[in-house]
Amino acid sequence: MAKFKVNIAIPEAKEVKTVELEGSRAVPLVGREIGDVVDGALVGLPGKKVKITGGSDKDGIPMRGDVHGGGKKYILLSGPPGFRPKSKGLRKRKLVRGRMITEETYQINMVVVGDSEGKPDGGEDHKGN
Repeated sequence: MAKFKVNIAIPEAKEVKTVELEGSRAVPLVGREIGDVVDGALVGLPGKKVKITGGSDKDGIPMRGDVHGGGKKYILLSGPPGFRPKSKGLRKRKLVRGRMITEETYQINMVVVGDSEGKPDGGEDHKGN
C-alpha cells in the first residue's frame, strides 16, 4: 500500500507543512504527475488548490518533470534536479525517476497555488486594481 510524506509550501505564510499519507488517503495521488493541480483536501488543506512540484523515492532518487512515466532511468544531466554541476558545461549520466507518482514514491513536494474558487494564492484579486 502507498505511503507518502508530503511537503506543502505555503507562500503567503512563508512556511512548509509536512503531512504523512498512507492507505486509502494516499491512493488519489498515485498516477498524478509533476505539474498537476489537485484539491488541497487530499493533503489536509480544504479550500485550497496545490500543485505537485517534485519528489523522490525511498532511495533519494529525485523525480524530474521532463522524464515520462514513473520508473527509474539514466539520463544525461547538465543541471538540477538530480545533478548540480561544479563547473560550467559539466554533464553527467545520473539515475532519476519519471514525473508520475507511483507506489515507490516516498516524498512528494507541493506548493499552494490558490483557493478552490479559482482565486490566486492568498485569495487576493490580481487584476491590477
